[in-house]
Amino acid sequence: MKTVISITILMIFALNTVANNDQSSRNKVSQESTIKDVEIEVYYFHNTRRCATCQAVEDVTRSALKDLYPEMVNNKQIIFVSLNIEDETNEPLAEKYQVSGQSLLFVSENETVDLTNKAFMYARTNPDKLKKEIKVTIDDLLK
Repeated sequence: MKTVISITILMIFALNTVANNDQSSRNKVSQESTIKDVEIEVYYFHNTRRCATCQAVEDVTRSALKDLYPEMVNNKQIIFVSLNIEDETNEPLAEKYQVSGQSLLFVSENETVDLTNKAFMYARTNPDKLKKEIKVTIDDLLK
């Protein structure tokens, strides 16, 4: 009788261990697939004090992404991140992309496109032109 109880307990323990390992494997695969699902990251680096044009660059970019690529934004395949470069927690990312001032960057796996000049040129005076530039940039990165 003791042997049957011991074997039963051992089997329960073994099955529990296998189930936990299987769940851990699923979590790792899920995390990896989530990371791989991100195709384009859009970074807008800005200072603490922001002028109307700085704010317009962020607003037009965010709006363009939601309007032009709603499904990809909702699925987190395109991610928009606004970062204050004066915040110390953002320094590593600013250093990685060699950013020292306001910048609008589109980053895919192998390429980084800087739209800063066009963004500041068009955000307030011709936002539709900036949206077109954003679309061309993203479409090129998705190829």
